[in-house]
Amino acid sequence: MRGFNISEWAIRHAALTRYLLVVLLLGGVFAYFQLGQNEDPEFTFRVMVVSSRLPGATARQVEEQLTDRIERKLQETPYVDKIRSYSKPGESLIFVVLLGSVPPKEVAGIWYQVRKKVGDIRNQLPAGTQGPFFNDEFGDTYGSLYAFSADGFSYHELKDYVDYARQQLLHVPFVAKVELFGVQDEKVFVEFSHKKFAQMGIGIEQVIAALNAQNVIEPAGTLITPESDLQVRVSGQFRDERDLENLVLRVPGNSNAFRLGDFATVTRAYAEPPVQKMRFNGKEVIGVGVSMAKGGDIVKLGHNLEQAMAKIRNDLPVGIEVAQVADQPRVVKRSVGEFLRTLSEAVLIVLVVSFLSIGLHRHPLRVDMRPGLVVALTIPLVLAVTFLCMWVFGIDFQKISLGALIIALGLLVDDAIIVVEMMVRKLEEGYERLDAATFAYKSTAMPMLTGTLITVAGFLPVGIAKSVAGEYTFSIFAVNAIALITSWIAAVFFTPYIGFLLLNEKPPAGGPHDPFDSPGYRRFGALVDWCVDQRKTVIVITLVVFALGIFGFRFIQQQFFPDSNREELNVELWLPEGAGFAASEREARRFEAFLQREDVAPDVVNYVTYVGTGSPRFFLPLDQQLTHANFAQIFVLTKDVAARERVREKMKAVFAAEFPDVRGRVNLLPNGPPVAYPVQFRVKGPDAVLVRKYADQVKDVMRADPNTVGVNDNWNEQIKVLRLDLDQDKARALGVS
Repeated sequence: MRGFNISEWAIRHAALTRYLLVVLLLGGVFAYFQLGQNEDPEFTFRVMVVSSRLPGATARQVEEQLTDRIERKLQETPYVDKIRSYSKPGESLIFVVLLGSVPPKEVAGIWYQVRKKVGDIRNQLPAGTQGPFFNDEFGDTYGSLYAFSADGFSYHELKDYVDYARQQLLHVPFVAKVELFGVQDEKVFVEFSHKKFAQMGIGIEQVIAALNAQNVIEPAGTLITPESDLQVRVSGQFRDERDLENLVLRVPGNSNAFRLGDFATVTRAYAEPPVQKMRFNGKEVIGVGVSMAKGGDIVKLGHNLEQAMAKIRNDLPVGIEVAQVADQPRVVKRSVGEFLRTLSEAVLIVLVVSFLSIGLHRHPLRVDMRPGLVVALTIPLVLAVTFLCMWVFGIDFQKISLGALIIALGLLVDDAIIVVEMMVRKLEEGYERLDAATFAYKSTAMPMLTGTLITVAGFLPVGIAKSVAGEYTFSIFAVNAIALITSWIAAVFFTPYIGFLLLNEKPPAGGPHDPFDSPGYRRFGALVDWCVDQRKTVIVITLVVFALGIFGFRFIQQQFFPDSNREELNVELWLPEGAGFAASEREARRFEAFLQREDVAPDVVNYVTYVGTGSPRFFLPLDQQLTHANFAQIFVLTKDVAARERVREKMKAVFAAEFPDVRGRVNLLPNGPPVAYPVQFRVKGPDAVLVRKYADQVKDVMRADPNTVGVNDNWNEQIKVLRLDLDQDKARALGVS
């Protein structure tokens, strides 16, 4: 570059340069300790679930009267990619999936439009419809999960202690939400003999009406006095089971009355069958999930939770135990530790290569450490400025940004090495120290900047990708761009100043000379001359090598997001559609028994089971499963990656041999946005029977491919029903509705 010389300005204004050097280093150290730490980069879930219920309706009735009406209205929503729906007896689930190119800041507004549009047709839905309900909080990650179990305490008492723990955890810094999982709904059951009540002339409708009338909540009025207004409260509401037992029922047509408790049993119990359960190491538990506030530090949150849980454990009575099911802070701390170790190794390698290559004098036994030291001092400066920029732009430490830093480390030293090498060369040619330090800016600053921008442009497709994957991997582009541009600025501003201070101005031995006038350089120059002379041959060789490289791609496994290196295994148990909760729990218990076998248990640390539903999202890329009575999910934590692979192979074998009625699936935890299956086809048409027929044919073709496993569809099996065909005319004649 001609004209203004940044390197010369930095050397001549040494005081200001030193000030900037110190401030940036200290700012980078400060930013390093302020940067948030997380396992995965944040990305926006562009999925909403609209659920509603119509008790008593068949799947066909739910589809025609509920799902179809809501779907038609949802089609008016902007930026919708696709709408998937599942109609089950009495239940409708609709997934609204937005385009991946939708800007994250607009997603909340679109969800508001969904709620408003569905609200506009609420009065058009069938009578008795419950909902619709909306769920768009798929991004909430409960990185810390705890299991509370009780020995010698009732379930109700355990629930009270868990509620106490939840209230304590809500006050912990960086905590956003605390949710309970596996909680059973408590109900009051009234059991009586229909035959005995019929003999007395009392129908079930009268009992229900009496219960509702006694416990109704209605305003009783206000007594207005000159001093104050008094709210009137009428007693008689049910407080416990004894009040129900003392309810007086009268026989129609006479004055006879009796207590409900004389002819019925009133008990407090839990809903049967349950909707969901959580089990830990074979015991029923109540789970507590903690999610981190946006912009928080997961490692600091983990430290705060350790202190809070230590206090909670001290307050709990003997018999109530707490175990940690998921520990994301530990995973993130390990990832950051691996990065620091890798970074240290990379820096050491770069320094050794710099010391040996740049500092090697003409005498083969003499190595000048000072040129390598200039590069060594530039690396932490560039990293410090990179950390400072990451803090300013809100880029946390997570697996993508840490990987980008490791990639950038191999690139950010190039400019500094060019400047130092040029300075050493010019000193050997007899230049004065100032001229040698500023020569690189005059001759190579623009080529270095061009090369830096070209390298940054290589990551640009990742930065401008309008998709969920692009949002997930954006920090690859951002961190590399920051590090590389910072390295160029440091190379033309700070590196010449550091070299001016450290490199020797003494004339080289034997006087000024051309450093490239040596046997090695002469041989290399001859090779370059030959390549220029034989340029056609060189071009052909280059094209052949390029073609071989493209051909070699076919032998490389292609997977955009590799599997995670976490030690957990995700086990899914799908029973035939229509199977009850009890059957799912029975199969889950059988699989737990397998995990306790002598040949498996040594490799297993613990396992957590969810029956009737999937696990809460304990790490961001999890493909979360919703409530299904015929489903159970087990997460098995193994001792290490090798143990994980051993247990995984045994699981596959046991599914094939001992679980013939279960569609079992064993997965490693993924990276990247959640995807249910890597290959999916959609079969659609107006006739449900033909759609199922052709879908079965597609499945047969897929199963014939030796590279596929676990082929299935999301309609699953047809459900068995018990049909009662009534003579409606006779029923009406008898007065039966």
